[in-house]
Amino acid sequence: MASKSFYICGLVLLSLAVAAMSSEEILLGGIRELEGNDRKNAIELLNTCLGQLASGDGPSYTAVKVTSVTGQVVSGTLNTFEVELDNGSEKKQCNAKIWTRPWLKENSTNIKIKCTGEDDELDRTW
Repeated sequence: MASKSFYICGLVLLSLAVAAMSSEEILLGGIRELEGNDRKNAIELLNTCLGQLASGDGPSYTAVKVTSVTGQVVSGTLNTFEVELDNGSEKKQCNAKIWTRPWLKENSTNIKIKCTGEDDELDRTW
């Protein structure tokens, strides 16, 4: 009888814990589709990084259409974008990943861009 009560008590506590978790709670290491302000901020970061690439030795890309944006809390934040990029002469479907570690004074941002049909991946850190 005591083991049955312990089992029921455990189920109740587990149910309460699951109910207490909100959909906005960030799961460390978990990947989630970004929405609302989180999506807007991630797209602003993408545009900033594309501008940084264009001002340096990288290609000059403009984000035309962002299809998907996910975020993941790792040692910093990793945002992954499915995006259509325009380089002025053609549009490409690409996957872009931006890893930020704001506490670092140098090399705190890394961007990787891999476009469909291309073998090379752009990889820059600043």
